[in-house]
Amino acid sequence: MNTLSKLQAKATSVLRVLLGWLFFYAGIVKVLNPSWSAAGFLAQAKTFHGFYILLAHPLLISIVNILNEWGLLALGVSLILGIWVRFSSLLGVLLMLLYYFASNSLPFVPNGFLVDDHIIYAAALAVMFYLNAGRYYGLDGLNGKKHEV
Repeated sequence: MNTLSKLQAKATSVLRVLLGWLFFYAGIVKVLNPSWSAAGFLAQAKTFHGFYILLAHPLLISIVNILNEWGLLALGVSLILGIWVRFSSLLGVLLMLLYYFASNSLPFVPNGFLVDDHIIYAAALAVMFYLNAGRYYGLDGLNGKKHEV
């Protein structure tokens, strides 16, 4: 691996761990707060309102809450440890798109047009998927195969 490739691998790893911390923290504060629920957020969805109201239904909200809390937490752990990064990145992109549509009146978003923080996170997760970022200084790289950057 040449010097530039080593630098790219390190930069990818740093981005992966920082994203991981962001998602881990978002998940852990929800898991540790017994009164947290996604119901209020879902009830105020701006795009595809009917779909999100369905998710907020009393029969579904406990499942949605568990998937949200533990999904964020698991995504964070996956990125921090660099394990199953491709799989978790895809699920993270899906989660960010769900947040994006619920929180915005498209095409306008707070402080912009079309692009908000959820789209940036989704794009960063897509990069993690594309680069198979767990193989650089992560547990995905321990499978015995040599990977080129």
